[in-house]
Amino acid sequence: MTVHHFGKEDSLLNKFIAEIRDADIQRDSMRFRRNIERIGEILSYELSKNLNYTNTTVKTPFGGKEISLPKNNLVLCSVLRAGLPLHQGMLNYFDSAENAFISAYRHHRGDEDAFEVIVKYFAAPSLSGKTLVLTDPMLATGKTLENVLDALKGHGKPEQIHILSVIGSKSGIEHIKRVFPENTHLWIAAIDEKLNSKGYIIPGIGDAGDLAFGVKL
Repeated sequence: MTVHHFGKEDSLLNKFIAEIRDADIQRDSMRFRRNIERIGEILSYELSKNLNYTNTTVKTPFGGKEISLPKNNLVLCSVLRAGLPLHQGMLNYFDSAENAFISAYRHHRGDEDAFEVIVKYFAAPSLSGKTLVLTDPMLATGKTLENVLDALKGHGKPEQIHILSVIGSKSGIEHIKRVFPENTHLWIAAIDEKLNSKGYIIPGIGDAGDLAFGVKL
């Protein structure tokens, strides 16, 4: 797996990362969603440099101009519900892409810290020969993405897989390196050192779904 880590570079991306981390600013759910969307746009732009391109001629009012345009058939697949703002950021740039959605949640037995990831709802087009982009804002343990990959297998084999995340843990990244194909690319804004006993990224941001859409029962 090739990891593209942009948080270690100086850019405007770091401003948006700082704001989604800030416990005071993140109380504004609309601003939180917009910042996640902006991060999705920036990572989409960076990802676009890795796509395949073909030359075409665009007709202008005064003639024609040759330009190189991406030719990949993209499928954007997001994990509900936390992935929706990130998905929108990608869709702002890849507006002709097909879309897929999958639900995944952590199931804890009683008060135990240990959990399993349950996948329920799933809707996707055929993935055969296409470029699959999986979006999940928080790459914590990597179990969610592993289960999503398993659920997608019945929809055909994509030509290439990209993963787009906002913040990941080092251990989560190492886990998905083991389960995803070797030619997978990970596009990520920030990498944090560790997880707590409940599998949340430290220092992280908290629960991205709750911050974006309100606390669930």
